[in-house]
Amino acid sequence: MRVVACPDKFRGTASAAQVAGAVAAAAAAHGWNCDQAPVADGGEGTLDVLGGPNRRTIVSGPLGDPVEAEWRLDRRDAVVEMARASGLDLVGGPDGNDPIAATTAGTGELIVEAVESGARRIIVGVGGSATTDGGYGAITAMEPLARLRGIEVQVACDVRIPFVEAARRFAPQKGAGPAQVELLTRRLERLVQIYRERFGVDVSDMPMSGAAGGLAGGLAAALGAELVPGFELIADRIDLAETMEGSDLIVTGEGFLDDQSFDGKVVGGVIDMATEAGVPVLVVAGQILEPPPAPVEAVSLADRFGLDAAMSRPLELIEQVVGEKLASFTG
Repeated sequence: MRVVACPDKFRGTASAAQVAGAVAAAAAAHGWNCDQAPVADGGEGTLDVLGGPNRRTIVSGPLGDPVEAEWRLDRRDAVVEMARASGLDLVGGPDGNDPIAATTAGTGELIVEAVESGARRIIVGVGGSATTDGGYGAITAMEPLARLRGIEVQVACDVRIPFVEAARRFAPQKGAGPAQVELLTRRLERLVQIYRERFGVDVSDMPMSGAAGGLAGGLAAALGAELVPGFELIADRIDLAETMEGSDLIVTGEGFLDDQSFDGKVVGGVIDMATEAGVPVLVVAGQILEPPPAPVEAVSLADRFGLDAAMSRPLELIEQVVGEKLASFTG
């Protein structure tokens, strides 16, 4: 019997690789084989899934303070995770953020560093941002843009919303109050005009252009970047469909399951792929606000063991839940 472990991170408690390891431990204890295939969707964890960092660069953080951002260079291919340079966690979450001042400049600086280090193809993972600057900070940091001519850029997006909608949909999660959301919305509307006039690109209705507070749209306008669903890009890179073939169970999960989990995120993507492959799925989540569609089975660690336990020892609990599921196959 073979199980495939393809979880996302449990934000703040366990990485995707650690969760996959817990599934593998349960498999070993019950005589199953396990393929570990941790995944991401363009947000935090993307860099680790795509090989892990091997470079460090000091760049401008979201509020201007210097941060040491990790990234990856493999010959002429680079991976940049914008959360490492412009992420909300870098400022201590929404309470420590200034949603108006927060800038993507550091992400632009990382892209330039990658190019100057020899990269000609760059994947930019977006998600977990502190920013709603439409990518303007990154574009300014990359000037003159002529030095990036001929560079192939793919933006791995974790949401599908258009450019201007980014403010109303996600800025409150970054600490913005109602008046600030309106200000950020107007700023994004103005950037639509600026990008159209300067680059000849209309980002207003471009799918996924609102990812990372509009950074995705800004990179599409300024660099001609290709915006792609992050989960699909990563699943293709790690040959997830091939790994799923012939398996008996697929285990996925994340820290918090809600309606967004099924719209371009890891859990929804894994369920779709498993359904196509005809393999049953077990979803394990820290908390579940929106359960997956039937017949997919889902277990909330918080509901079953209590929130404190789910936060303090998720790996132990994941191993227990998965072990029980594997045991049920053999009675």
